[in-house]
Amino acid sequence: MENHDRPLLRRTARSLPIALLRARETVMAPLREMLAESGVTEQKWRVLRVLEESGPMDQSLLAAEACLQLPSLTRILRAMEEQRLVERRADPADRRRSIVAISRHGREIIETHAPDSIAYFARLENAYGHDRLKALLDLLEALNELDLNRNADDNS
Repeated sequence: MENHDRPLLRRTARSLPIALLRARETVMAPLREMLAESGVTEQKWRVLRVLEESGPMDQSLLAAEACLQLPSLTRILRAMEEQRLVERRADPADRRRSIVAISRHGREIIETHAPDSIAYFARLENAYGHDRLKALLDLLEALNELDLNRNADDNS
């Protein structure tokens, strides 16, 4: 006989994956509106931000840094090249690898949206609180550093 008194899973209101998705939407919705003016998706924005911050890089590293799967990044980069947001070239040390760099037009997109992005995150920090935002970012960074793919027997 089934026990319907106790759910098998944590309630969705307290589910970490769902809470993270809800928080992501809270943060990203205004940014998507801002980026729509330039025809840039949030994925393309992440690629531009990573390249602007870190400089030219290998596609595999770029995928990891921009939180994208490599096949998705490959498709996105084709569109970004057509929009003249990035430039790709073969790695001189290994012709099988591609090095991606932000273009002048890609930098212009960042410069165009930087004031609105800065103002948005200042409002977010003001509403949420500087210390709370810093603590949240520290907690998320610590969560990202966990290796939960290890075998449970390895924890002994």
